[in-house]
Amino acid sequence: MDIDAMKFARQFAFSAALMVLVAGHAHALEFKTIGANPAVMYDAPSERGRKIFIAPRGMPVEIVLVYGDWSKVRDVAGDLNWVESKVLSPKRNVVVKVPNAKVRTSADDSASIVFSADRGLILERLDSAASSWVKVKHRDGLIGFVKAVDVWGE
Repeated sequence: MDIDAMKFARQFAFSAALMVLVAGHAHALEFKTIGANPAVMYDAPSERGRKIFIAPRGMPVEIVLVYGDWSKVRDVAGDLNWVESKVLSPKRNVVVKVPNAKVRTSADDSASIVFSADRGLILERLDSAASSWVKVKHRDGLIGFVKAVDVWGE
C-alpha cells in the first residue's frame, strides 16, 4: 500500500469514527420540565409566532433543538413547538402514558401497589433505575416505582 493510500485510509477511518460519535450524540435524549409557571408554546422561535397552547407547569418536554433563547421541544403526544428556554427547568418529571399505571413499593411486578396513576398524570422522577423501572413521587407525597414503558419523559 503506498503512502497516499495509507493517508486516505487513516483519514477515512477518523472521519467514520467522528461521524459515529456525532450521530450517537444527536440521538441522546434530553428532557426538561416546564418550570414553576405555565408556559406559552409557539409555532416559531419568537413571541411574534402563533401561540399554540399553554403548557402546564411541571410538564416534561424533550429538547429537540436550541436556537438562541428558544428551545424546540417535543411533548408526550409527539407535537413539536417552541418555548422560551428560560421557562424550562432541569428538574425531571414524567407523564403517565397508559391508563391505570401501577406504582409499586419496589421495582417488581409482585410488589404491593402504592397507587394507580391515570393517563396524563405528571409525576416527579426521583431516579431512573438501571432496570426497566422508574422511581417516582406523586404531588401528594406518595413514592413508588412505575414501569418505564408506562411513562414518557424518561
